[in-house]
Amino acid sequence: MSEKNKKTKIIVIVGPTSSGKSDIAVALAKKFKGEIISADSRQVYKGLDIGTGKITKKEMRGVPHHLLDVCSPKKRFTASDFNKLAQKAIKEIIARKKIPIICGGTGFYIDALLGDKQIPEVPPNPKLRKILEKKTVEELFKILKKLDLVRASNIDVKNPRRLVRAIEICEAIGKVPKLQIQNSKSEIRNKFKIIKIGIKISNEELKKRINKRIDKWFKMGLLKEVKNLHKNGLSWKRMGEIGLEYKIVASYLQNKISKEEMILRMQTETYQYAKRQMTWFKRDKNIVWIPPKINSVTKETNKFLKNE
Repeated sequence: MSEKNKKTKIIVIVGPTSSGKSDIAVALAKKFKGEIISADSRQVYKGLDIGTGKITKKEMRGVPHHLLDVCSPKKRFTASDFNKLAQKAIKEIIARKKIPIICGGTGFYIDALLGDKQIPEVPPNPKLRKILEKKTVEELFKILKKLDLVRASNIDVKNPRRLVRAIEICEAIGKVPKLQIQNSKSEIRNKFKIIKIGIKISNEELKKRINKRIDKWFKMGLLKEVKNLHKNGLSWKRMGEIGLEYKIVASYLQNKISKEEMILRMQTETYQYAKRQMTWFKRDKNIVWIPPKINSVTKETNKFLKNE
């Protein structure tokens, strides 16, 4: 293949929460002159640092990171927003003659960016939202299951905002478009050569890592972070929409649950969330699964970069 027709390469690192994706992405970026695009639906929000496991400046080791802190948590950030910003970041990284490394656990965002999933352009329905917002997550999930069993099987069942949005789309256009490869339609897939590396980790090890991470978060000041977010105008309701960590801590700070219950729920629900992430990723047969050892991941990446 001539230099002119040679496809630019993109590295994608996926895996469940606490699997060590960020450290591996940084190590690859240092070795292969890359820049990282975060594909995390909550790390896009400013001020949500500890409870989202956002990488620190020290952990970045000088590697530029994109799509962190790009939106106020009071606003809603969508897969469509991610798509636009990530495509822009990819172009800028390539212009600097660096390799884009997409790293994250939000499979829907990654699939949307790579053209593996359609993003339905459905405007919000305030009337329907008003009705749905009065319902519990269990009731919302029941409604979605009746409308679209496929979407119900891979959605975050604890996230009312996502459940409401999925129902809203179903009501507007029927079933949510299913996961499908659209190589001919995907600009990214046509222009670039992509490797997807999944971080393979045992359930036992994953549980240990999750519990250790949660313990670390509380030592780092997660309670203070949530208190400050609320003090600065982020409602308890909005915290519940953003993610399970903030929802659970918010319940504790409102005296709805005990400290022990808060920690136990954080551990249990984070593990359940990690399992849902894996269910999503396992449907993608193009992912190469590798244990979280930098040497193994480097070897596979090197092979991909050298192969024309």
